[in-house]
Formats: sequence, C-alpha cells, structure tokens
Amino acid sequence: MTQGAVALYNCINPPSYDVWSTWWPPAARAFLTVAERTGAVLAVTGNLYPYGRVTGPMVEGQPDSGTGTKERLRAQMWADMLAAHAAGRASVVEVRGSDYMGPGIGANASHVAAVAPRALAGRSVRMFGRVDVAHTMTDVRDVARTLVAVVDRPDTWGRTWHVPSNPARTQAETVADVCRSVGRAPVRVRPWPRALLSVGGVAVPFLREMRETAHQFGSPYVLDSTAAQRELGLTPTPWEEVCRATAEHALAS
Repeated sequence: MTQGAVALYNCINPPSYDVWSTWWPPAARAFLTVAERTGAVLAVTGNLYPYGRVTGPMVEGQPDSGTGTKERLRAQMWADMLAAHAAGRASVVEVRGSDYMGPGIGANASHVAAVAPRALAGRSVRMFGRVDVAHTMTDVRDVARTLVAVVDRPDTWGRTWHVPSNPARTQAETVADVCRSVGRAPVRVRPWPRALLSVGGVAVPFLREMRETAHQFGSPYVLDSTAAQRELGLTPTPWEEVCRATAEHALAS
C-alpha cells in the first residue's frame, strides 16, 4: 500500500498516556522502516514534550532535554529518525505544535476542548495547573498546513519546525475568548487542587501519568514559531476563528 508513496504522515497518537511506552516504540519503528524502504519522506506530527521544563520561549534546535518517560520517549523517536536521515537511509521532518484547538478537537485531545461544553453552558470550569500564566495553543489546521508545506520542500527536511501559532494567552483568557466567539458570556475558570494528581493518581492511571507533564501548566509555556512563519511563509489561523471553531465543535458534540 505504501509502494510509490511520496510522503508518509505519522499523525497517530496512542489513546492514553499510560500506554505510550508500549504503543509508541513499535509504531515509530514501523513508520521509519517503511520510509527507509520506500524512499518516501516521513513527516511526523510531534509535540513539545522533548524539551522538558523550559524557562523561556521554545525555539527549534534547543536541546531535547526532557527527563520524564513520555518526554524521553518522544525525544528518542526524533533522535532515531534524525540518525536515519543523517545516514542517508531516510528523509524525515518533524512538526511540533502546542495544545490543540480548532475544528474536530474533542475533550480527549485538548484541555480547552475538555471544558468548552461546560463553559459554553454558562457554568464555571476547572483546569489543570495555573490558569493565569501564558500557554500557547495551536490550531489543528495549522498543523496540517505545516506538514504539507515541509513535505514539498526538501530543504526543510532533517530538522524540526514549530507550527505557526497565535500569541500565548492564559488558560482563563482562552476559555473566555472561546465563549465570546459565539456570543456567550465568560465564566469563572479555576485550577484543580494540586492534590488531585497525587491523590487521584493512586487510583486513576491517567491522573498518575499527568504528574509528569504538570509542569507545562505551572509556568509560562510559550512556543516561538517565528522560523516557520518567516521561512515557510505560513501564518497562524486568526485567533477569533480558532476560538469560534473550537466553540462550534463543542456545541455540536
């Protein structure tokens, strides 16, 4: 089915954090093996986990220094692909975005989408981490546009690219913007108690796995997409449209 393919897009994602360690390695190896055998460029939808804890805006080329299990797993996936690229065995490129918003994004794929139905119903919501620090959100359509753009440009291969994303907003501001985009009044946004991850994680695997990435929501988490905007000629979907698409999907679900 892949013979003669020009590009392979790895856009899959395991259904839950607690199965990443068993699902991802064989899937990543399979994609890379097919890329090596067919000569098709392998374009991967990545994320920001490999960077680990950051103290400033994230830019392409900074070290993948995350120490958590999921962070090291994603970093190793990219390292393996880059090694194959450097050896001339495959052509690879990875596109990294932040938390998703936009059309078709459900509660299991986005912290904002998870609370949008309740917020749009006029009820207060709770979110993980701090709700008053900047956190970049990425429209899923911009992820797709970036993947297509780099596949058509051999000069972009062998490196990572950040998806063009709008200026970071706080989680509280983002939820308010989603509400306003469809004429609804903003609601109160509060953080979940910190003890939820430690106590709840004892019985709930997902919450236990969330401990490792909680730092992403405890301090500013800002994606710098200057390079892609400048070198690929891409711009992020207007923020109001991002919020409206997120709200409309939540209302239709």
